[in-house]
Amino acid sequence: MNHLLCGLAANPALPSELVDRLIAVADADVDHDLAGRADLSRVQAVTLASRDEGNGVLLAYTGRLTAADVDPTAQPRVALALLDEGVGPPEWARLLAADPEVEHREKLASCPGLPPEVVETLAADPDVRVVAELALWAASDVAARLAEHPHAEVRRAVAVNEATPPDVLAALVSGEGLPPARRCLVCDREEPPFTHSPDCVRPDCDLRPGASCDGSHESTAHDMLWAALENPATPAQAVAGFADHPSMRLRWVLAARPGLPPEAYARLAVDPTPGARADLAENPAIDDTLIRALADDASPDVRRGLAHNPRVPLDALTRLAATTRIGGTLLPRIASATAAEVEELARSPHAVVRMLLARRRDLPAAIRDALADDPDAKVAKSIAPHPGLSEARSRAMIDRHGVQVIAGVAANPDATPALLEHLSRHRPPARRAFREIARHPHATAPALLACLADERAKPIAAGHPALPPEVITDLLTDTDPQVAEAAAANPSLPSALMERLTRGLLS
Repeated sequence: MNHLLCGLAANPALPSELVDRLIAVADADVDHDLAGRADLSRVQAVTLASRDEGNGVLLAYTGRLTAADVDPTAQPRVALALLDEGVGPPEWARLLAADPEVEHREKLASCPGLPPEVVETLAADPDVRVVAELALWAASDVAARLAEHPHAEVRRAVAVNEATPPDVLAALVSGEGLPPARRCLVCDREEPPFTHSPDCVRPDCDLRPGASCDGSHESTAHDMLWAALENPATPAQAVAGFADHPSMRLRWVLAARPGLPPEAYARLAVDPTPGARADLAENPAIDDTLIRALADDASPDVRRGLAHNPRVPLDALTRLAATTRIGGTLLPRIASATAAEVEELARSPHAVVRMLLARRRDLPAAIRDALADDPDAKVAKSIAPHPGLSEARSRAMIDRHGVQVIAGVAANPDATPALLEHLSRHRPPARRAFREIARHPHATAPALLACLADERAKPIAAGHPALPPEVITDLLTDTDPQVAEAAAANPSLPSALMERLTRGLLS
């Protein structure tokens, strides 16, 4: 791979005539970067697509090609991409439904808006992979019909499809009213009884790990049940009874479902699997009684899941925060807190609660500033990236807490150029802050030069347009190919140097 050429190919400031020059001689790696450009002309896009079908697929999905630019017989994958985008003509679908390549017919089966006769052709395809793919995306009437397909793999796909009618999904769960499946992927390949080893080393084997069939297609039937239980279109009454099913996997998927009767949730709350209880704890459908019971669960994963429940009462959340590592995300209940609740949280005597509130990015100015002045470093660290903080308050925060808050301050979208320079000179240095400074749009040349001394920040800084041209030029010969490529992609690279590079590298 020529990293300089790849960088130039992605450089948004590369003149169109130099793009043409690269297109004329580029290899596959450079082609891929050229195909990702937003400024390609139609001629350039068609040229790239004609040279490599993978480029054509990318260009089709990004709207750079039209049906007039593509021959579906020469470039079926590109034609399929346009069909997938809903802009390919119906005659392409008819043509590709008879394509000898199974992968092409399988992709076609996932495309929207297919003509009815094409859907019928695909539904009768001799390869079950094509029919199963159709079942995943089919409209409700076709999905209902495919629920009676003799192959269990097709029924499993129907169970995944949210367009499948609820009564059909209920029938797949109960098995009532449907003829039994006659085949599955396992007995298609092996004589039952057979269990596929999870450690299978056969290069031509595509069976799922642990897939098995004793004549009842049991692993596929289990997967179909799992899909139906997860499908939100499946009626709650059809799945509630699985709350105490012997299969841990089925109970687990049920724990996240809304609309179940309270007794089903109560059974899941005492499930022996912590993961199932954790998903249940995060489920906004559970009532306050279960929420408070799960708040005392011995598993930290369950308590962490409950903290992410949008309906958890604030007093319960406060207790959870004191005993559970919740992570760095904004909790839904904190995000939806009312103005009065925000004020209450800001006054909490518990620093961890104030920290959770500080992760919001829409706080009133007075509360934002009070949290920035908080004596606890973890509160200040959380509020540091909040927009609107003044430079003076950010500097005071750094004086109080040092390296603990510097990266957060550097990530603030309102950080000034002077503040970013100040952060880049801090001693001891905060390594993570260099990466934030290197990608900040307000970063200046002095701040970026400091970032170049950090191994992880250097490739980011090398692509920053505020870097001086002479520094960018020097970075083109850096021993780290990522740095050299980023420098070549830097829009501040002098155009004369772009010209010389393309001539020298392509000669």
